[in-house]
Amino acid sequence: MPTLRSLSLTGLATVAIAAAAALSTPAAAQTKTVYIGMNGGTMEKTYTENVFPAFEKATGIKVVVVPGTSSDILAKLQAQKDNPQMHVVFLDDGLMYRAIGMGLCQKMDSSPVLNDVYQSARLKGDMAVGVNMGMTGLAYNKAMFDEKGWAPPTSWMDLADPKYKGKIVVQSAASSSFGLHAFLMYNRIKGGTEANVDPGFTTWRKTIGPNVLEYIPSSAKIAEMVQTNEAAIFPLTPTAVGSLKAKGIPVEYAQPKEGSVVLMVGECVVAKNPDNEAAQKLAAYLLGPEAQLAALKYGAQIPSNTKVTAPAEVADDMNKFQGYMKNAVTVDWDVINEKRPDWNQRWNKEIER
Repeated sequence: MPTLRSLSLTGLATVAIAAAAALSTPAAAQTKTVYIGMNGGTMEKTYTENVFPAFEKATGIKVVVVPGTSSDILAKLQAQKDNPQMHVVFLDDGLMYRAIGMGLCQKMDSSPVLNDVYQSARLKGDMAVGVNMGMTGLAYNKAMFDEKGWAPPTSWMDLADPKYKGKIVVQSAASSSFGLHAFLMYNRIKGGTEANVDPGFTTWRKTIGPNVLEYIPSSAKIAEMVQTNEAAIFPLTPTAVGSLKAKGIPVEYAQPKEGSVVLMVGECVVAKNPDNEAAQKLAAYLLGPEAQLAALKYGAQIPSNTKVTAPAEVADDMNKFQGYMKNAVTVDWDVINEKRPDWNQRWNKEIER
C-alpha cells in the first residue's frame, strides 16, 4: 500500500478556485484575523501552506496558528476560558470530549457540509466534528509471517494465540490511545463495556499477557522491533503502517473482524470566542472537500468528508480506508475520561507489573 505522502501536486489551483467560489464574503470587506490551535510541525505546515491560503484569499480573513500538542491547546483553552484568544481548535478525540465537557466548545452552525462527514465524526450533537480520520487496528510483521507461513491476523483475540508467545508488542494503555483501544476491544469481546472494565483486567494477564514481549510507552520502537524480528503483531493505524512501509519496514495493516476503533482529530469552535462569525466560517470550510483534499494531498490527512475524491495515486488506499470504516467502532470517551486515572493505576499494578 503506497504512502499517502506520495501524492502528486496537481490540482491545487482548482482547489483554490472552488474554495473562492464557495465562500461568498468579498475579500475587500474583511480585515479580520482568526487564531486556530493545532499541532505544530507537519500539521501546521500542511495547513499554513496549502489549506488556509485559499480561505484567506476568498474571505480576506487571516488565519494564524497557535501551535502545540492537544494537551497544550487544551491547557490554553482552560486558562483563557473567560476571555478566549483562540477561535477554533484541533484536539485529539479523547481530549476533545474533555473540552466539550468543560464547556470550552460551542455547537457548530448547521451547514450542508455536516451531512457529508462520517456520522462517527460528529461529536456530541456537533459540539465538535472530526477533521481527519483514522482507526486503531492490528499491524503485523509481514516478513516474519511469510517466513513462518502464518495467515494475517483477523481478530483482536489473535493477540492471545499461543503461537505468538513472546512476539506481541502492546503500547501501554496508561500512555497510548493505541494500547487503550486494544484493551477496550478485548474487554468488549470478554463481555465488558467502558463502564465495566473488570472482564478485561481480570483476564488479560492470563490470555494476552503471556504473549507480550514488552509494553512500550509509544509506537516509536515499533520500527526497530520489526527490523530485529522481535515483534509479530501490535496495535497501529493504517496511516502509521503506510509511513513505516515508506521507510522500507515490512509491515501490513489488518482490520479485526470485531472492528477497529475510530481515532480522529476533531475541531471545535471555541465558546465565547472573539469573532464567532469568522470562527464558524473557518470551521465549516475546513470540513469541506476543497480543504480536505488539500490536506490529503499535502499532509496525508485522511478526509472526514465522504465526498472527497482521492487522486488516482491513492484511490486504492482510500477505498480500503472507507471499507475499514464500515465496522469501525467508537468508544465512550465521557466514561473513559472520568475513569482513566483509576484505569491507569490498575493497568500499572495488574497488567504491567
